[in-house]
Amino acid sequence: MANRTDKSAATVHGTNPQNLVEYIVRQKIYQTVYWKESCFALTAESLIDKAVDLKAAGGTYGGQRKPTNFMCLILKMLQIQPDKEIIVEYIKNEDFKYVRLLGAFYMRLVGRPLEVYQYLEPLYNDYRKVRVMTQEGKYMLSHMDEVVDDMLNKDFMYDIALPRLPARLALEKAGTLDARISVLDEEFDEGAIEAEAADAAQQVAALNEELRG
Repeated sequence: MANRTDKSAATVHGTNPQNLVEYIVRQKIYQTVYWKESCFALTAESLIDKAVDLKAAGGTYGGQRKPTNFMCLILKMLQIQPDKEIIVEYIKNEDFKYVRLLGAFYMRLVGRPLEVYQYLEPLYNDYRKVRVMTQEGKYMLSHMDEVVDDMLNKDFMYDIALPRLPARLALEKAGTLDARISVLDEEFDEGAIEAEAADAAQQVAALNEELRG
């Protein structure tokens, strides 16, 4: 199949699924060693083996705009178009947070508005720290709920123009989406959160040292 979209793949938002990733970014992905060696023969079933090895989310980085492994797998998913059931299992995965992010971002790209809200909003309850590769080539500390919030509210993310998503309130008024229940009233151990943040900052600093090395 090389770099072509699977013949059985349906159009997404009226276009070839791979076209959701801009042409220049796609060409950069096709030229990466990771794509050629790790993504070439992946199927919907075997892609999970690469997804569990992800260490960060992100689009492209550095002066040459090198694609992250995360972005390479997103393009591969657009190419082979896994069944919805597989993507839902990615989103529900609690053991590997980058598998969850991969499934969530893919759903944001290809899902219908109602599906996007229904499957992504529960992730607001996931406060785990995650690493995101910045365009400058450094790891930035974020959290699962923050990244998901960006998916639902931003127009551009990880070098991709996100498909238009109607405002939640509009869907509520139309009666197609129930009001979301907040969990902000839960009590948190502030000391534990501060300690976790300090530990996470040290990990990010160490990873950035490895990058410079």
